[in-house]
Amino acid sequence: MASDFRLKSQLPEITREIVSTYRADDGINHLGHCPLPSYDAVVEILEDLRDVLYPGYRRRVGLHAGNITYHVGILIDALHDKLTTQIGRALEHEHRVTSEHSDCDSKVDFEAKGQAMAIEFLRRIPRIRGMLATDVRAALAGDPACHTTDEVVFCYPGFEAVTIFRLAHELRDLQVPFIPRMMSEWAHKQTGIDIHPGATIGHHFFIDHGTGVVIGETCEIGNHVKLYQGVTLGAISFPTDAEGQLIRGTKRHPTIEDRVVVYANATILGGETVIGHDSVIGSSVWITRSVHPKSTVTLEKPQLRVRGGSLDRSDAHDFNFQI
Repeated sequence: MASDFRLKSQLPEITREIVSTYRADDGINHLGHCPLPSYDAVVEILEDLRDVLYPGYRRRVGLHAGNITYHVGILIDALHDKLTTQIGRALEHEHRVTSEHSDCDSKVDFEAKGQAMAIEFLRRIPRIRGMLATDVRAALAGDPACHTTDEVVFCYPGFEAVTIFRLAHELRDLQVPFIPRMMSEWAHKQTGIDIHPGATIGHHFFIDHGTGVVIGETCEIGNHVKLYQGVTLGAISFPTDAEGQLIRGTKRHPTIEDRVVVYANATILGGETVIGHDSVIGSSVWITRSVHPKSTVTLEKPQLRVRGGSLDRSDAHDFNFQI
C-alpha cells in the first residue's frame, strides 16, 4: 500500500515543533561546537583495552611470542590517540560546566592535558593486570562450578564488570571526568552489575552470578571479598544543606573488611556501617549498623505455608514448615 504524500507534507511542521523544544536550559540536549566524549569511541576504547589485558581471548587469536609486541604496540598507539581525544573532550566539558562558559575556551589546550592523562593511564596497565589476575584466581577458588581461569575470562559477567571497574577507577583516580561513569554504566548495561568507579576494592575480589549487585561510590571493600547476586552496598540516606540540595563528597556507603562473604540479596547501607573482617552475611538481611569481625549474620528462620496439592496429598489442608 503506497504512502499518502499529503500526510507526509506535515513533517516539516513536526520537525519545527520538535526543534522548538531544544532549549539551552532543558538539560537533555547538547548543541554547540564543543563535542562531548563519544559513546561509541569510549566503547571502542574498552574493547581495545580488554584486548591488551587479555591477549588471545578476544578479537585477535593466534598470538605468540613472535608477534605479541607488534600486536600490543598497535593497540597502545591507537589507545593513545583515542584516549587523548576523548579525555580532552571530557576535560573541556567539565571546564565549561564548572566555569559556566557556554562556548569553547580556546585558551586552554585540553587535548594536551588529555594526552598527559592518557599516557599516565597506559602506564598503569601492568598494575591493573596484576589486580585482575588475583580476581581471576578468586573466581576459580570460589566457585566449584568453574574449572579453568579461561572459563572466568570468557564467561563470568562478574569478572567482566570488575574488569571495567578497575579501568574506570584508575581514570577517575587521575581525575578524568565523565568517561569513568560512561564506562561503568556500559558495564552495568552489559552485565546487570552496577559498580561506581569511585568505590575502592581490594585484590582477590569475586562477584558470583552477579545480576543486581550494586556497589556505591564511597564503598570501601577489602581483600578476598566475595559477593553473590542481588547484593546492595548502598546509602542509608542523602544529607542535604540548608537549601535542600544534596551534600556531595561525604562517605555514604559501607566498608567491607577483608575475607567477608555476602550472600544473595543482602542489603548493607550507610557510610558508618563496617562489616568486620572474616564475617559472613546471610541472604536477604538488611544491615544499617556495624558488625564485629568474625560474625555470622542471618535472618530468623521464616515459615513456609505449602498447600496440600504441592505435597502430592489428596487433602487441601495447610502445612507449616520451618526452614
